[in-house]
Amino acid sequence: MITIQPEPIMTQIYLENQAVRVNNIYCIGRNYVDHITELKNEAPTEPVVFMKPNNSIVHSGATIRLPAYSQAVHYECELVLLIGQDSDDVNSDDLNEIIAGYGIGLDLTARDVQSRLKEKGLPWTKAKGFRGAACVSDFIAADKLAEPQDCAFTFQVNGETRQQGQTSLMIYPISAILRELAESYGLKTGDVVFTGTPAGVGELHSGDKLALDLAGLVQAEFEVA
Repeated sequence: MITIQPEPIMTQIYLENQAVRVNNIYCIGRNYVDHITELKNEAPTEPVVFMKPNNSIVHSGATIRLPAYSQAVHYECELVLLIGQDSDDVNSDDLNEIIAGYGIGLDLTARDVQSRLKEKGLPWTKAKGFRGAACVSDFIAADKLAEPQDCAFTFQVNGETRQQGQTSLMIYPISAILRELAESYGLKTGDVVFTGTPAGVGELHSGDKLALDLAGLVQAEFEVA
């Protein structure tokens, strides 16, 4: 006898309190000069793109459980985009149509694991894609963030500010990021895009209480188990 399994619950995020099914999760690396400098990386000649699995998403209010195989999980606070329209070609004038919403999030990285994998020339998925590695706020409608390419965001650990970002300092602005993703992979409704982190990344520890803010419009909180 064949047993019919129920359809799995798909990963969701929330745009103005409405659930949206997550499609792909894209991340942009090395998009702020000061962050490149602090990690002693080379500046890119094109957007550095990597991906996270959908299972890595956790929402504001969640408890972050660090992977047992890493001894150095780092936070990276970022502006996050929610794509609201399929596109294979992006012009600057299209941004308001393509972006459905803005949020703030953490791209968590098992830095020790990433370093070992990079030394061997291997992919970073184990370092960037563990469960809970993509922490996100709820999203506001795109028209509520007047200047997405010139807005501030902050990240605090236990009440102490650790990162202060200004999106005007991106090496590759939002339009360039979306153009690269659209032309290389094709953007789809429900895609989530982490846009890169400024300087100030550091290690998380058990018991840490985390607070994120985007332009005073979006907040998120997490606690590390």
